[in-house]
Amino acid sequence: MELAAMVERHLFLVASSTLVAILVGLPAGIVAAHRPRIGRPLLAVANIAQTVPSLALLGFLLPIPFIGGIGPRIAIVALILYALLPIVRSTAAGIKSIDPAITEAGIAMGMTPRQLLRLVELPLALPSIVAGIRIATIVGIGTATIAAAIGAGGLGEYIFRGLSMVDSTVILAGAIPAAVLALAADGGLTWLERRLSPGQRMSPKAATAALVVVALVAGTVLVSSFSPSRPDAVVVGSKNFTEQVVLGEMLAQALEREGVAVTRRLNLGGTFICDQAIRAGGIDAYVEYTGTALTAILKQPVLRDPDVILATLRDAYSRGGLSVLEPLGFNNTFAILVRQRDANAFGLRTIGDLRALASRWRPGFGYEFAERDDGYPGLSRAYDLKFAQQPRVMDLDLMYRALAGGQVDVIAGDATSGLITALDLSALEDDRRYFPPYHAVPIVRSALLLRRPEVGQAFARLAGRITEQDMRAMNYAVDVEHRDVAATVRQFLERIE
Repeated sequence: MELAAMVERHLFLVASSTLVAILVGLPAGIVAAHRPRIGRPLLAVANIAQTVPSLALLGFLLPIPFIGGIGPRIAIVALILYALLPIVRSTAAGIKSIDPAITEAGIAMGMTPRQLLRLVELPLALPSIVAGIRIATIVGIGTATIAAAIGAGGLGEYIFRGLSMVDSTVILAGAIPAAVLALAADGGLTWLERRLSPGQRMSPKAATAALVVVALVAGTVLVSSFSPSRPDAVVVGSKNFTEQVVLGEMLAQALEREGVAVTRRLNLGGTFICDQAIRAGGIDAYVEYTGTALTAILKQPVLRDPDVILATLRDAYSRGGLSVLEPLGFNNTFAILVRQRDANAFGLRTIGDLRALASRWRPGFGYEFAERDDGYPGLSRAYDLKFAQQPRVMDLDLMYRALAGGQVDVIAGDATSGLITALDLSALEDDRRYFPPYHAVPIVRSALLLRRPEVGQAFARLAGRITEQDMRAMNYAVDVEHRDVAATVRQFLERIE
């Protein structure tokens, strides 16, 4: 069952990161309590890590050797950093809150510092320590949903999938189990914390035994959940919007039809995460767009000739050990979209026609389009568009609903999006030929193609077989009809065989 597998992976991320955070944070908290001069910098570092937004932290860690890349490793490192502060702080606070008379009595009895820590300080500080572990666990359960953006799995996959499909049911399928896990962890650890409070019956030895049982259960989850990919599996990735998930699934099914084992890493972050992942070996193949690769990744000037662009990409990517295969057949250029009723009312046919309305209209763009050279900055210069306010920046798949609902008046979408028809939108003609071609091409690690020719054969069967109409129909099936991605792709592949 898919949900069970996602819950298991979610527990793996939280359990492994929390266990490591306890192993690191507990000694650090003891040092912080006994040696304030050392403890202040430790708490400062933990505080800084806690203030960094989760997606930003993943972005910082992504290029770091041995830590970075996609998958659970980078997610676990990020979760450890978030869990450290509550554990370090609660441990230090618990030890510092002990009545000095009690420690003085222990010293008077001849206890060594180690005996004093083991027999007096830690047992008395246990309620505070458990409170810190409880907070760290709850934070970890919530933050682990972001891990799906870098291919680490977990319940965040449902949330990101639901966002890309704008389907609240799929979002809730990830959000509700995550909330249940957080409530269960909070309830169980709160009970333990109260049982350790003064006046309760649980002895320090029983509390220690309970913590050991919790650690063993968490360790069991960690071991059982860790199921590495088959060593011969080809790892296929995709970006985090509907068309990319469909194309990633298409590459995966094409390989499986050749008898190749596949590991899917779909719904990763944007362009740069996928590019970083394939260059670092985190994934073996994904679909890129020629205009995006040229301008956003390679930072090359905009070109118009598709053949020249393809030759330029092949030369540049080959130096990084990557191969640009034959285009899949369709050109998913950017489409400047308005509501159909506005196009009719104001006689809008081309992007140039927007100049008369720009001072009154609110634009909305995706994160990448708002910043890229082939995006909004260049578009506004090419067409002399002066909007009254800065563009609202939002997730790519949410923009269509925002336009249809009147939150914005003009967006940059995909020419192959099924939502254009479903939401009664109109694409304006690029009369100044501003946008370069955006032909979809598989990017594959060259070493894989040399080692396993069947991979190249599988992808070659897709070359030139997908039209704009085909892609728009598949996007419509997933976005509007809420059909399963795998079933949609399977039906298309059976039709073109």
